[in-house]
Amino acid sequence: MPYQAEYIWIDGTTPSPLVRSKTRIVADGKQPGIWGFDGSSTNQATGDNSDCVLRPVYVCKDPLRGPTDKLVMCEVLLTDMTPHPTNTRAACAATAKKYASFEPWFGIEQEYTFIQNNRPLGWPENGYPAPQGPYYCGVGGDKMPGREIVEAHTAACIRAGIAIEGTNAEVMMGQWEFQIGVLAPPAIGDQLWVARWLLFRIAEDFGVYATLEPKPMLGDWNGAGAHTNFSTKQMRAPGGWTAIIAGCEAIGTRVHEHISSYGHGIESRLTGAHETARWDKFSYGTSDRGASIRIPWGTARDKRGWLEDRRPNANMDPYVVSRVIVETVCSAASSTRRPGAKKATRAAKATKTARATKSPRTAKVAKTAKVAARATKARTTKKAAPAKRGSRAR
Repeated sequence: MPYQAEYIWIDGTTPSPLVRSKTRIVADGKQPGIWGFDGSSTNQATGDNSDCVLRPVYVCKDPLRGPTDKLVMCEVLLTDMTPHPTNTRAACAATAKKYASFEPWFGIEQEYTFIQNNRPLGWPENGYPAPQGPYYCGVGGDKMPGREIVEAHTAACIRAGIAIEGTNAEVMMGQWEFQIGVLAPPAIGDQLWVARWLLFRIAEDFGVYATLEPKPMLGDWNGAGAHTNFSTKQMRAPGGWTAIIAGCEAIGTRVHEHISSYGHGIESRLTGAHETARWDKFSYGTSDRGASIRIPWGTARDKRGWLEDRRPNANMDPYVVSRVIVETVCSAASSTRRPGAKKATRAAKATKTARATKSPRTAKVAKTAKVAARATKARTTKKAAPAKRGSRAR
């Protein structure tokens, strides 16, 4: 019996791409294969050359349909089978392959806000709800709108086999979070995008939609982020504290590059208030939710573990964020591990030490030795001079 395969992809909408999907009926016993779509309707092509290609990269159970139906996450290609300009997964996969020896892992905390009638779910038609305080991880129907949607989404992710780690209500009324991980790139992006699609699709059944806007309500209200937890094999190993601090320092050398990759509208969220560091500043610290990077207390205690970059927006592209973090941290670590770099460092230290310890007497002895060497060479040359051309000097 044929089954339904829901093909999911990321479109070319700017400044923040949207998730698109369509259904394909696949014959029993066959796997979802290459397909296509009209790129002129998704901001990915012009009408005179509109065909784009969908290549499956991650397939899981469809928890909303029958037992044999599937969800198919795809990357977008051009018709020559090269990555489409909007395909951010390809670069992520290449970077992951380049630094595979570091075994990078990610866990992403996806925040979002339910919207109904052009305002956050549960908010009064006029005015505002009670100030922030009781909503984070709260209990009680009058202040926790949307829980039934969250429960449906969590169950769907579990049935699909997605690596969901948990959920919780967030600081602003109508705002929630789920966590995906721990996964290597680009798998972290594949599964987060599918989890997002499930959230959007399930919210339809409740007459609301979930937005990833980083600051859906201006004023004294928390924004929505996607705190990104990251580690390498070196960070997780005993004594990994040195690698963790080195990772923080490396990220701190490329602040603006990271900020530009962390989602549109980041300046409105990273203001230095509401548990954020300013977007144009950089800091890190243990248990510090006002820092750019928080080092969990357990990591500080064990001197190994992971770091949490708190700056990415809720609307960030996980392929882009994971690529940038891996590239920054692992390239910096690679430069300190090169054998040539170590030899050069040792040679430089030896030269510096020799210069620092050379005494006047040592310099005089060295000068005398050079003079003697020149004299010996001159005598040898003088003795060898009579040798005739064409003969061998003995």
